[in-house]
Amino acid sequence: MMDIEDDFTDFKIGVAGLGLIGGSLAKAFKRAGFCVAGFDIDKQTVDCARQEGAVDCADTQPDVLFDCDYIFVALYPDAIIDFVKKNAPNFKKGAVVVDCCGIKGHICESLYNSDLEGSFTFIGGHPMAGTEYRGYSASFAELFKGASFILTPRPAESEEVIEKLSALIKTAGFERVVVTTPKHHDRMIAFTSQLPHILACAYVMSPSCPEHSGFSAGSYRDVSRVAHITPELWSQLFIDNKEELCCEIDIMINNMKKLRDAAYAGDKNTLFELLSEARRIKDSVDK
Repeated sequence: MMDIEDDFTDFKIGVAGLGLIGGSLAKAFKRAGFCVAGFDIDKQTVDCARQEGAVDCADTQPDVLFDCDYIFVALYPDAIIDFVKKNAPNFKKGAVVVDCCGIKGHICESLYNSDLEGSFTFIGGHPMAGTEYRGYSASFAELFKGASFILTPRPAESEEVIEKLSALIKTAGFERVVVTTPKHHDRMIAFTSQLPHILACAYVMSPSCPEHSGFSAGSYRDVSRVAHITPELWSQLFIDNKEELCCEIDIMINNMKKLRDAAYAGDKNTLFELLSEARRIKDSVDK
């Protein structure tokens, strides 16, 4: 694998959208020694990023990114598609543009099948990190430490391009880069990310939730944490991945019904078997 550190001066990194993910990427790459440019439509965010030294240059216009070698687009799903299509003719020749959206099928289908102007490479991406908070003020350089970054390139994408991009990504703190298809990504994300958010939201909708104080500890915190959600973003992500997500919801409902029926019937043996199976699976996959 190439040694990115030998070529620090040769790369300029651009980040479009300086929220939690984009702001953290800018800070991580800047800490790694790269020249970083940032774009955000919010002037206050741009000013903060400049003042804090998270970027070398930033603007409320995307022109600031047009001389970048790598551009990470951390915008809302539909905004990503519009941003890439609109600015395609202006990206630097040979640039690699990577989106950071949590759903890949919708993004990749739209952009891989478009006749994009310009001589750059677009690759679907998803940094597997985050918190329940949002915005530039919540961003920090260590967000990606030990995390995975998923790439969903075209089947015929150059191995050299993927290798260089993967090496670059790891300088931001990511432990590994996973290369897969958009379809497989969306199926797995429905289970590992979207379903937990659905579960957390459904959980806190209980009429018992407002009275939890004094009766709750780690279990409540663990299950409810991601109910602190950004409705505009997640509602779109759920809809864009509705088939995969609804499949996982149906599986969850079926499993919960088994547990519910056994508990209601006072069937301790069935409950014991179901709980034992759950523990066995958890132990086997998370050793």
